Parts: sequence; C-alpha cells; structure tokens
Amino acid sequence: MTTMTRQTTGLREFKMPDVGEGLTEAEILGWYVQPGDTVTDGQVVCEVETAKAAVELPIPFDGVVRELRFPEGTTVDVGQVIIVVDTGGGEGDGDTGTAETGTDTAPEPTAEAPAAPEEKAAAARQPVLVGYGVAESSTKRRPRKAAQAARPAQVNGTARTAPAPEAAAAPEPAPAPESAPSPAPAPAASSARPLAKPPVRKLAKDLGVDLAAVVPSGPDGVITREDVHAAATPVPQPAQQDAQQDAAPVEASPAPASAPADASAAEGPAQPSRETRIPIKGVRKATAQAMIGSAFTAPHVTEFVTVDVTRTMKLVEKLKADPDMAGLRVNPLLLIARALLLAIRRNPEINAAWDEENQEIVVKHYVNLGIAAATPRGLIVPNIKNAEDLSLAELSTALSDLVGTAREGRTSPAAMRGGTVTITNVGVFGVDTGTPILNPGESAILAVGAIKPQPWVHKGKVKPRQVTTLALSFDHRLVDGELGSKVLADIAAVLEQPKRLLTWG
Repeated sequence: MTTMTRQTTGLREFKMPDVGEGLTEAEILGWYVQPGDTVTDGQVVCEVETAKAAVELPIPFDGVVRELRFPEGTTVDVGQVIIVVDTGGGEGDGDTGTAETGTDTAPEPTAEAPAAPEEKAAAARQPVLVGYGVAESSTKRRPRKAAQAARPAQVNGTARTAPAPEAAAAPEPAPAPESAPSPAPAPAASSARPLAKPPVRKLAKDLGVDLAAVVPSGPDGVITREDVHAAATPVPQPAQQDAQQDAAPVEASPAPASAPADASAAEGPAQPSRETRIPIKGVRKATAQAMIGSAFTAPHVTEFVTVDVTRTMKLVEKLKADPDMAGLRVNPLLLIARALLLAIRRNPEINAAWDEENQEIVVKHYVNLGIAAATPRGLIVPNIKNAEDLSLAELSTALSDLVGTAREGRTSPAAMRGGTVTITNVGVFGVDTGTPILNPGESAILAVGAIKPQPWVHKGKVKPRQVTTLALSFDHRLVDGELGSKVLADIAAVLEQPKRLLTWG
C-alpha cells in the first residue's frame, strides 16, 4: 500500500489510503489528534472503518497538525485528503504554530525541550503497516494543561468557546475559568474536546448524546459507555439545576418532585422520535451485500441432526483439568471445530469453491476455518489459516485469539479473506438451531445449537442427556445430498463418541 502525500511550503497532506483490497471508501471513527498537536512518523492519528474491518492509520511524517479535513463519522473516498500537517518547511510557520499552541510568550528553548523525548521515540520507531501502528501512540492523547484550557478548542479548524455566563460577560475569555466560583470546572471542561474512545463516541452518536454535556467518570476525565447511557436517560441533579437557574431563569421549574403528569407534559416536546434511522454503511453494508449475493447465487440446502453430546461435555471437563491444557480455553466449540476438521479430512470434496468465470470446481487441500462473530459493528467472519495442521492446544489458542480480537474490533482485513468453511454458534444465544447462509465463496457452514439437558433414550432407558442440534448448509452446485449427509453424520458421530477423534484421526 502506498500513501499519497503532497508538500507545499511546509504543509503536507495525508490522503485516505486503500486499507483493504480495492475498497473505495472508509468512515472516520475517531481522531486521536487535533489541530495544534505535534505528531511523529508512525504515530496513529485516527481510526477508520472500511467494509471489512476497523483499522488505525499512522502518519508517515513529523510535524504539527494544521487541519482535520473531515469530522468523525464522515465517510471519505480513498484518495481524499483527510489531514494537513505542517512539517516546518515554509515561511511564517513559527508564527502560525505559536499562535495555535498558545505559547507566544514562552522562550524558544522551553518550547523545544518537551520535543526531545518525542524525537527520541520517533528515532526508535520502526516502519509499520496501516492498521498496525505502535500500541503506545494509539492511546496517547495530548495533555490537558491550563494553557490549553485557556484557549478555544479546535475541532476541524473551528473554535468552540465555553458557554459559561461569566466567560461571556468578561472582556478577556482566558481568565474566566480562573476567576469563576466553585461550580466553574464544569463550564471549563466543556471548552475542551471531550475525551472518549471511538466506540464510546459511536454509541453517543447512535443515542443522540452530546459528549460535551456528559460528566466523565473514567480515569483522567475519560467518558465511559456507562456515562453515555446515563446521559441518555438523565436524572436531575441539584448542581445541574442550580447552574441552569443561573444561566437561563426562564426555563421550566427545576424541582424534581413535581407531579408525574406535569413532568410528562414538560418533557413531551423534547422526546425523541418513535423511529431511529441508522445509516447502512461499513461492515453492516458489506455483510448485507454479501448475504444477498450468497443467497441468490448459491442454491442453499440445509440438513439437521440432533445428537447426544454427553460424552463430549465430559471430555471438555477432563481437558480443563489436564495439566497439558492449563491456561488454555477449553469449551465445546473447540471439540466441535475439531470434529468438523476431521469430517472434512474424511470427505475432502466438501472443502471446495465454485469458479463461475472459469466454470471449474476448486477443491482446496487446506482448511481456513471461519468463525462467525457478532461485534458492535456487525457480523464478521475471521478465519484460522490452515486449521487442519493445528494441534488441539494450538487450535484452542487460535480460537481464543480470533474471538478476542473480534470483540475488540481489531480484526484485520487479511484475517477475513480466504475462508473455506465456517462455524456459527447460535447456541450461545439459547437458540436450538437455524438455517445459516453461506459465507460468500465457501461451500458449507455449520450452525451449532444450544447444548442442554433433554430426555433421551440411552441404553434402552429414557434418561436426561446433554443434547444439541446441528445444521449444515451447503452449496448444492458443489455438494449433493449424499456428500452433505456424510459430512454432517461424521460430525455428529464424533461428538457422540469423541474417542473417534483418535480412531478416525
């Protein structure tokens, strides 16, 4: 991937790169820098979401941020300039930089002293790929000092001032926070850009919550998800009521003990709409298009089998206590994945793809095992490369890493390419079974239902046993009923008698 930049009198432009393969746009989830901040080569400046994943973008040069061309939540085409950085090569850069940082009276040596550690860090930093920036820079935020609080916050080149009545009446805005009485910290905090992680900002955007009005409870004044939820259903507080009375005495009575009918009448006009419209973009848009293409391209057939997995559940408990598996995550999904891999080894024709352009069936001699994962950004299917070569312990580690990365929203586009078969575990939601849709380009997908005690005929007697239902959907162009039935029957046989992992393996 090549990042395009342009230099004019010391100003360099950083353009939105193609962070995937042939993607044409990406949404800016969050900015980690603001105008006036100093950036170094390799420092992550923003997080973007494509149709495949969320990735972080590192800046490829040193300088001072001059302009953010797009606000958070904007979808930007690949190749458009998203940030302008002053690298210090133009005339008058020093005056402009001094005005923006608010240190026009500071001596030059003092201004350069804090830059020394950053220059050393930049020298030690190695080149990185897009989406894999240095971890320290991804969470580093500019310090909140009194000097920064005294100047207006810059957001996309636009200054915001504190809404405090005292600040509006004073001839000079800078001394207002210092001379304000004890309630003044709340207005002063609103003059700076609220601190919140990109997922929290997205949640606030979806709920219609203004982060500037949220009281942070996290360390160093960081707004948490709980703060956003609390702001979505506000509870009147005495301090807030007093501030409202001082700022706008014409507002409704602040007494929280008024009659419920009066409160409903007062809040009626401010209630949100009964409908919420969410733009279709990013991962959800790509998933929808892929599912439509799969459903109306590949003729789906789904077969079901209900199986007694009591012995498998007992084996799971024994493996948890095995010293060789200490520290590893052992669960039913691990043995189900192992059973599917064994069934594919016994029936390799099911691990194939349909090549429409060349009119060929491509049988694959490797298994990239996909695991469907539900994330806040939508459904994604990362896969474990060459899963058939992994030991049980290695497969456990790979599954844990895959699920953990997906939950954190850090799954890379490469991790979602090249899948051959997929497992979707609907049982974690208490669902018995379903008819899954194939991941595009794959031949089969296995749905695993909830495992729960049910009456079952065992050795001629009705007993409570651990039972689940499996559903296998496959592309009927590639897989006929006989092959699909054999694969599903093999999976069920292994889960019913897990010793077959040894005898068949």
